[in-house]
Amino acid sequence: MTQPIDIISRALKDIGALEAGETPDSYQSQDAFDMLNDMIDQWSNESMMVSYKTEIIYPITSGVTQYTIGPGGTIGAVFVGSISGTTLTVTSITSGAIALGQTLSGTGISNGTTIVAFNTGAGGNINEVGTYTVNINQTVASTTINSYYQRPLAINSAFVRINTYSNNQPITNGGLDYPVAILNVEDYEMIGLKTLAGPWPKALYYQPTETLGNIFVWPNPSQGEMHIFADTLFSRYVTMYDTVVLPQGYSMALRWCLAERLMPMYGKASATQIGMINAYAAQAKATIKRTNMKPIQSARFQDAMLSSRQKDAGWILSGGFFR
Repeated sequence: MTQPIDIISRALKDIGALEAGETPDSYQSQDAFDMLNDMIDQWSNESMMVSYKTEIIYPITSGVTQYTIGPGGTIGAVFVGSISGTTLTVTSITSGAIALGQTLSGTGISNGTTIVAFNTGAGGNINEVGTYTVNINQTVASTTINSYYQRPLAINSAFVRINTYSNNQPITNGGLDYPVAILNVEDYEMIGLKTLAGPWPKALYYQPTETLGNIFVWPNPSQGEMHIFADTLFSRYVTMYDTVVLPQGYSMALRWCLAERLMPMYGKASATQIGMINAYAAQAKATIKRTNMKPIQSARFQDAMLSSRQKDAGWILSGGFFR
């Protein structure tokens, strides 16, 4: 398993700051570690560098049109689980859903603990028990754990799931999914009656503030389970000895891109060396972006049009189609 200190050592050797067999001192390591974390923060803003879309799931509360997402926000999960090494075992979920990149808090849990991979827990339903991988090795006895989503930079798409019933009882893991339009602020402002009551949300506006993001839904819903998709944010490494859990190709990209950013700090001015490292860094990122590139989306009407004109089964609860 690769660790940040391994990437740092290789990058420093690539620019000639270290010789083969040497290790960086504490000052070199810290400067490079800070640069590495700043760089992966920047990568979160490059859509095609992100390999995984986070599915944010939360139950709709009747009559509530605004939700917050981020540290301390209203959207998250509460569950019972334990940690052994880097394996989180979830035995029951009280509320919300577990997703990649969520930060955990609870009795005995190390600061900065995040979920970095799914194991037997798929993370796609409200009640998804099983095992997950966390980034920090630790031992935590079974306890109540709170988790929250990182504040997304933007929301890409969304749908709402409505329960289906048999003999007046909801069917487990059953339901109808309806698309939810993603509005910009101008389209959201044009909605005259933002408190209009409806069976479930048909449109969503996201306001990404500094710490907490605000999610506004319309119309004012009475039921539903929201599924929102956003680019996963790269998590900053807590220590230089964290385990780097990323898909194939990312370790090489981190190495060469870090070397590219460290060259000015070490006064490297050789045109040949600069050109070689720049080329390797560009190639590594381009390879990842080709892999992560999304298929071309099929032609469709604008979301703003769909939110007001698309017909669905809402008449069952409202007595007629929303317009």
